[in-house]
Amino acid sequence: MPSRKRERQLLDALWERIAPQLPPKPAQPKGGRPFADDKACFEGIVYVLRNGIRWNSMPRCYPSSTTCNDRFHLWTQLGLWDQMWKAVLEELDDAGKLDASELALDATFAEARKGGTVSERQNAA
Repeated sequence: MPSRKRERQLLDALWERIAPQLPPKPAQPKGGRPFADDKACFEGIVYVLRNGIRWNSMPRCYPSSTTCNDRFHLWTQLGLWDQMWKAVLEELDDAGKLDASELALDATFAEARKGGTVSERQNAA
């Protein structure tokens, strides 16, 4: 397991890649709530993705789960995650640290139904 110092270095390195590609922030509305820091949102997003938790289970040290989720979807629409992933893979390949024979892609999709099937009897509770 990487140390906290190593994790911080990795997050900072990833941030340096993504930050220049972010759109400029819109003007702050008068009297409105200040915009959450992009880097803090980025770190919250990485925390959620890395730990496989729900957005609303994020620790309080990050911006709100709604804010981080909104930024995640915006940055996904802008293609930032794809660009970053490609840049990291290219860098690893150039450094000779990427073995394509060990790469794999897997996905599982399972529909979650609320309430069970229609033929089941309702629980008295």
